[in-house]
Amino acid sequence: MAEVQLWVSPDGSDTSDGTRERPFASPEAALRGAREMRRLKSPEIADGVRIILRGGVYRLTSPLCVRPEDSGTPDGRLVFEAAPEEFPVLSGGVVLSDWRRVTEAPPGLSETAQGHVWVADVPEFHGRALEFRQLWVDNQKATRAREPDAPTMARLTAWKRDDRVAGIRRSLAGPYHNADDLEMTLLQMWEVANLRIKSLVNDANQSLAGFHQPESRLEFEHPWPPPVMEPEGAPFFLSGALELLDQPGEWHLDRRAGRVYYWPRGGEDLQQDEVVVPALESLVEVAGSVDRPVSHVAFRGIGFQHTTWLRPSRQGHVPLQAGLYLTEAYKLRPKGTPEWRSLDNQAWIGRPPAAVLVEGANHIVFDRCRFEHLASAGLDLRWATHGDLVQGCTFQDIGGNGLQLGSFQEGAIETHLAYDPSDERVICQREKITNNLVTDCGTEDWGCVGICIGYGREVVVEHNEVCNLSYTGISLGWGWTRDANAMRNNRVAANHIHHIATRMSDTAGVYTLSAQPGTVIEENYIHSIKMSPYVHDAEHWFYLYLDEGSSDITVRNNWCPAERFLSNAVGPGNVWENNGPTVSESVQQRAGLESEYRDLLQHAQRASSD
Repeated sequence: MAEVQLWVSPDGSDTSDGTRERPFASPEAALRGAREMRRLKSPEIADGVRIILRGGVYRLTSPLCVRPEDSGTPDGRLVFEAAPEEFPVLSGGVVLSDWRRVTEAPPGLSETAQGHVWVADVPEFHGRALEFRQLWVDNQKATRAREPDAPTMARLTAWKRDDRVAGIRRSLAGPYHNADDLEMTLLQMWEVANLRIKSLVNDANQSLAGFHQPESRLEFEHPWPPPVMEPEGAPFFLSGALELLDQPGEWHLDRRAGRVYYWPRGGEDLQQDEVVVPALESLVEVAGSVDRPVSHVAFRGIGFQHTTWLRPSRQGHVPLQAGLYLTEAYKLRPKGTPEWRSLDNQAWIGRPPAAVLVEGANHIVFDRCRFEHLASAGLDLRWATHGDLVQGCTFQDIGGNGLQLGSFQEGAIETHLAYDPSDERVICQREKITNNLVTDCGTEDWGCVGICIGYGREVVVEHNEVCNLSYTGISLGWGWTRDANAMRNNRVAANHIHHIATRMSDTAGVYTLSAQPGTVIEENYIHSIKMSPYVHDAEHWFYLYLDEGSSDITVRNNWCPAERFLSNAVGPGNVWENNGPTVSESVQQRAGLESEYRDLLQHAQRASSD
């Protein structure tokens, strides 16, 4: 008996029967149909259900939820797949239409921009005016109006922790007609912070910026990572005011007026080009529990595009590392906790959202999918996931981490405490991430990474192409601890990692934290790391970097052009064997995408080579 086929098309109808000739209009309708067949124990589904999506854009108004009731079997999976030679996209975006040239300059629009800027009305979504931080024109990301213009950054003139203010040049302090959304993006070692500006007070030849809560408290209380004022002042830029819109490719949202302004780039035609802004935070949620998991579900050839993340606009964003944002953090005086006598700070963190979330699930497959044009993370294997496969996918133009996996000890438990749950089913384990293209990630939060593994066990990361990133290529581990924890037996092998750390330092091609017995990092090809002029320490980068607590890790046969490695405050049992430029060139040839997946490189808009 052949598997059941349910067809979906943007031109279909949810009142149809889901045949090829009479397809459904939405993936939700097809999923409901498959779920009902399982509920009624239809013999037709013994060999599985294929939900076949015709090409085109499916604009979601809520996430597609795959539940335990939708689970397949080893012999009969539930599969969401693209129709042959077609590309379906699940989009969380809204199209902005009815663009018109600005003929009467609104207050705050600079003389430079007048005559160049177009305007559209902000649409409603879920009954409210839509708020957003990203905008794409024909899937090319535009720049939220900023000063100084990218890639230049200004420098703080003062940092007054006790007064909780930062000094900026008077020339950047306005006046602004509407400063409701004025925001500072501040570089601080291995992360950036988004700080909403509450006040600007002139002080001699500078202006002092105060910030809204809760980020003001977090920013001035947390010890790591700090802004570095020596020798020139910490780098930053401002965004969120119409006055800053002064060059092609920049846009500004005026929430008060309900309008969005854009200066088109050369060759763009807003009466023809599709302009999309994000509305949904998540597109797909595959969610079960340890006792009732979702299992045996696959996604093949599907695009996931246009997600939002508004926490930085509503609460600011002060991250600890890899995009994990602080909810409370402070220095300990004197040092020490009952669990860790020398600990000098405590921190509690939150986890940024992803376009696709998987939790309480096993044997989930993502095959040749494309995660693109996203405000936060691409794919998140968050909790209690086992035996999953991410293969042949593209992660590109992503605001946060391309892929994040495992616990980062977020939520109520202090993040430096070792994660070692008594119920091992909650650990993400036996996962395989292979032959993916991971590029142009961390575009919003520069401290995010390509592939970010927290407390994972038996996770294999191999044959991926990881490039064009603001910070680290592959990060493995969490906790900064030598204590026994959930991690062990991970493998990072045969990855091609290059043109990374374009904005941040204290970074590496492969970076680790904490004890993880049996972990092996081998036969990776790492090269082309060049520091930004704005980093706090242009020499603090490495091809391979074992950071605090890293223990019982073997690092061997990795090719890089120099023996530039670091072991910082590590634990025992680490083994380094034959790494650097003398490693066989065959490692270079075998690393990265295997031959049947090299076609993914044509999808990269900015893939680089020496």
